[in-house]
Amino acid sequence: MHRGNRKLKITMGLCALYTISAAHAQQADHYTPAALIERAAPLKEKAAAGNGAAADTLQKYGVDYTMLSVRTKDGAGELHEKFADIFVIIEGSATLRSGGELENASPAGPGEMHGTSVLHGNATNLAKGDVVHIPANTPHQLLIPQGTTLTYFVIKVKEKD
Repeated sequence: MHRGNRKLKITMGLCALYTISAAHAQQADHYTPAALIERAAPLKEKAAAGNGAAADTLQKYGVDYTMLSVRTKDGAGELHEKFADIFVIIEGSATLRSGGELENASPAGPGEMHGTSVLHGNATNLAKGDVVHIPANTPHQLLIPQGTTLTYFVIKVKEKD
């Protein structure tokens, strides 16, 4: 009987520990393309009425965060010294110019550089469903076909200290 009580206590303790752990565990963040498109509607209006770009930070984590971005015009050249960008194209198309160098580079904040364009970079055509990884410290620029809109999910990951 003593042995049975011990097993029962251990089992109850493990169940309690599991329940506490499960209550404190984070849930996975899940976004469907339809939900992202719906959430992008006000960003499209903001981008069209402003400088051609709008973004919304969705979630911040330890060394990464997610965003939803919309472009209706070409972006400037940019470089993030410590963060990689991962883009998932939700709607639309663009040409990604990456590598090379920033033309007329200037600081845009801590660890961030902007330029008028990317010179001598590679051109990659992006379309719905494509995924692209841009390493930290890599000049890049999105070129949007005139009269169209690009909606894309962004994961920014800290690569360097």
